[in-house]
Amino acid sequence: MRYNPFAMARKKAPEDLSVEELRRLLVEKRRGARKERLEHYRRTGRVVALAPDLPDLKEESAPVVDTPEETASQPPVAVTKRRRVMDRVLLAVEVLAVVGLIGVIINGLGLLRDLNREVAQALNPATATPTPLVMAVVLPSGHKPPDAQGNTAPNEEEIPEHLRPMVQSLANVPIPTAAPDQAIRIQIPTIKVDAPVVQGDGWEQLKKGVAQHIGSSNPGQDGNIVLSAHNDVYGELFRYLDKLAPGDQVILYTQQRQYTYIVDRTALVEPTAVEVMASTGGPTVTLISCYPYLVDKQRIVVFARLQN
Repeated sequence: MRYNPFAMARKKAPEDLSVEELRRLLVEKRRGARKERLEHYRRTGRVVALAPDLPDLKEESAPVVDTPEETASQPPVAVTKRRRVMDRVLLAVEVLAVVGLIGVIINGLGLLRDLNREVAQALNPATATPTPLVMAVVLPSGHKPPDAQGNTAPNEEEIPEHLRPMVQSLANVPIPTAAPDQAIRIQIPTIKVDAPVVQGDGWEQLKKGVAQHIGSSNPGQDGNIVLSAHNDVYGELFRYLDKLAPGDQVILYTQQRQYTYIVDRTALVEPTAVEVMASTGGPTVTLISCYPYLVDKQRIVVFARLQN
């Protein structure tokens, strides 16, 4: 039979027990009372068994187990749920942070691409684009009648006063780079015209030859080629436009070939009749000059169509 010192201690009278035996009896009594309370709580549903009971105390120095009230006040299930919720919240925060970082990177790449494009455009400026016809406020070649010495100047009085700032802003429109399909020469056999064609119909360009309005079509292409020249100064190239009749030829040359246009009709218009410069559905040419000779109050306009 195994010796049980607790049983032997119970048989002794209290005054015969040593201090060590009294202490052991007290610990055993407290443990028994604790077990009874725990069983009562389990039966009444106040405590749920989550782990097996601890083994009996084997040694005198065994730690004291918390009371059921303390155990019930900290339910592991609630702690687990809170932890899961916190884990999900932290995961959502991490996902949002990653998405935000990706957005910042994509936005930065877009800004970098735009900056590179702007720098490239600044370092390599594109060829000047033609000025649209709708910006014209007065027909080209207008000038004051020459004096006795042949001196003349642009006639700003024929420009409506409220449109003069616009005309001044268009005075320095850049001339586009020459291309093989642009007109370089014009011949009108009926009135003995054989002259170079220059791009731009500003005051300085009209001194050099027949001027092509920037933005108008090129020879052979659908649209309207607008050409102008003076009638009483700088060579008087278009002095005899009024002599042209339907069926006369207007020949335009490019670096590659020539194109023949047939005169269709002639009209006298006011300097502000810019609608004659509008684009057309088929290949046409419009010749413009001041009229009448040495008066220059109106414009004479000759319309021609490409010969089939």
